[in-house]
Amino acid sequence: MAADALSIIPGAVLRNLSDKLYEKRKNAALEIEGIVKQLAMAGEHERISAVISLLTNDFTYSPQTNHRKQGGLIGLAAVTVGLTSEAAQHLEQIVPPVLNSFLDQDSRVRYYACEALYNIAKLSADSDANVQSAAHLLDRLVKDIVTESDQFSIEEFIPLLRERMNVLNPYVRQFLVGWITVLDSVPDIDMLGFLPDFLDGLFNMLSDSSHEIRQQADAALSEFLQEIKNSPNVDYGRMAEILVRRAGSTDEFTRLTSITWINEFVKLGGEQLVPYYADILGAILPCISDEEEKIRVVARETNEELRAIKADPTEGFDIGAILSIAKRELNSEHEATRTEALHWFFTLLDQYRAEFLAYLNDIFDPLLNALSDPSDVVVLLVLEVHARIAEESHHFHHLVSYLICTFHNNHFLLEKRGALIVRRLCVLLGAEKVYREFSTILESEVDLDFASVMVQALNLILLTSTELGELRSLLKKSLVDSCGKDLFQSLYASWRHSPMATISLCLLAQAYSHASCVIQSLGEEDINVKFLVQLDKLIRLLETPVFAYLRLQLLEPGKHTWLLKTLYGLLMLLPQQSAAFKILRTRLKTVPFSENIKRTSSANPYSQILQVTEDGNRNQDTQNYSAINFPSLLQQFEHMQLQHRNHLKDQLQSRKSASALTLSQEIQRYEAAHSSSLSEINRPPSRTSKGIL
Repeated sequence: MAADALSIIPGAVLRNLSDKLYEKRKNAALEIEGIVKQLAMAGEHERISAVISLLTNDFTYSPQTNHRKQGGLIGLAAVTVGLTSEAAQHLEQIVPPVLNSFLDQDSRVRYYACEALYNIAKLSADSDANVQSAAHLLDRLVKDIVTESDQFSIEEFIPLLRERMNVLNPYVRQFLVGWITVLDSVPDIDMLGFLPDFLDGLFNMLSDSSHEIRQQADAALSEFLQEIKNSPNVDYGRMAEILVRRAGSTDEFTRLTSITWINEFVKLGGEQLVPYYADILGAILPCISDEEEKIRVVARETNEELRAIKADPTEGFDIGAILSIAKRELNSEHEATRTEALHWFFTLLDQYRAEFLAYLNDIFDPLLNALSDPSDVVVLLVLEVHARIAEESHHFHHLVSYLICTFHNNHFLLEKRGALIVRRLCVLLGAEKVYREFSTILESEVDLDFASVMVQALNLILLTSTELGELRSLLKKSLVDSCGKDLFQSLYASWRHSPMATISLCLLAQAYSHASCVIQSLGEEDINVKFLVQLDKLIRLLETPVFAYLRLQLLEPGKHTWLLKTLYGLLMLLPQQSAAFKILRTRLKTVPFSENIKRTSSANPYSQILQVTEDGNRNQDTQNYSAINFPSLLQQFEHMQLQHRNHLKDQLQSRKSASALTLSQEIQRYEAAHSSSLSEINRPPSRTSKGIL
């Protein structure tokens, strides 16, 4: 039989089969594969058996190591591949020498035995039923041998397993999961230690189209997870990287399984997972907004577990990486994820404030941009983070400056969210502190138009917000209390950008005489549409509970004549047909003038005020005015208004110049387009034309 085999396979091929050069061995194997394939097609199975016997006796059982580890094992694998669907009837002859090689003292022989058996087992991917049956027979046979043998090398088997873990063929996947399960059941084989090598492949099978394969993969993963819980030595790091990737899978079951594993890892991993916290957080936060409730629940639980861990930055806890993830998730389309990202800012600020502030330049702008978030819940959380950052004075100034800059660049944000932002900051940081800082910065604002708009917004918040009640109460004491006086003067410095804001501030401070002087100082240029709109708002606000004290003071006109004069001054500025005019006039008609005040024949209430004003001893509006230098404040107000008037004139002049330039350019273009026609018109008449004329 050996002589027959030698006549089938050329001697050169047999020599190359055990050559040291890989290319020669590979080519020899391909030659044998081709020869066996032709023999199989011709049905010459006896000659195939002769070839197998030759390879087994002369190579696999050879005393020469090279013959055993290369020639025989590679040759038998090549024979199996060449047989394809005819392999079943020769497996009993092929498999024993391969299995025997697992007992070889040379580790390289055992390695090639694994590889050869692996190539033989690839028949499990064949679609032919007979081949499948033979492969399963082989599979069971080998599993029985391995589970009973103490010579099986798992270290040499794992690379072969890892190489095929991501194949898509369902038969191969079943074959692989079966081997993993069997090997894991062997007490002497530590499959858990090699789990990182094939964990990703198992997770990949969770999304297989075959329900059976998904179940098998899930069962294997569940068993490994239970082993992890009971094992003191687990390589969490390598597996954490795999789980993070799989948590972003498009397959729902894969996401749920990976998040479940991450949840257990966070509870069990301890210090091993510290370097991976940022990656884990990056996987958890998006899952908090997952469409599947089970995933959301596990993700939230995991997030809470992770946030409760107090890690040491000196032991690999990367605060910068965590902040980077939280910053990224501020742009998530899901409110729940954005909210949890902000909670991480809180956690890091509380536990690692110094380290957190070192990254402030990287996160400050994204946090400011988050103030434009469509969710009020998110905006309020952002403000709380800002307030926590602003506990130091320099950070507080930085915050208010950035807010003003943001409002300057985004008027829509000021209009839609300005009140919410300012009110919340007042609650978190103190209304007086916030308003003083706004006023200090706005005092030197170079954009006069924006300064006026910003002051008007702050003034409206001051007059309407319940959160600023204490601030209003302090302002009411401006004429009798040093703290109130300082606050009034601090706000006045920027409130003078807006006449109506200034008048409102004076009404709050009960500085009615100064309010009247401010009204008297207004010029024609100041009474514009914007001014009247602001005045309309003030008149309506005078009817609210905030100004109840002012309306009650009207019960004693003799004591508050400057208040009356101020209100009548405002009345005179309003168009008579406006609703605000009618509201204020109706209110003033209810003022109970005393009987001893002589009425003029015209019964003009304003003349009554003039009469009362003459009695300075009865007027309480001027008490304690010496505490505040109102003449100086009036000069400051008038100077600021002069700047606004000049600015308005410059704007109008610029518009006129631009319009004139545009008109000039239009004329030039017109002349250029009609130059030929114009030249004809301006050309002197010819002699002929004169004669005709």
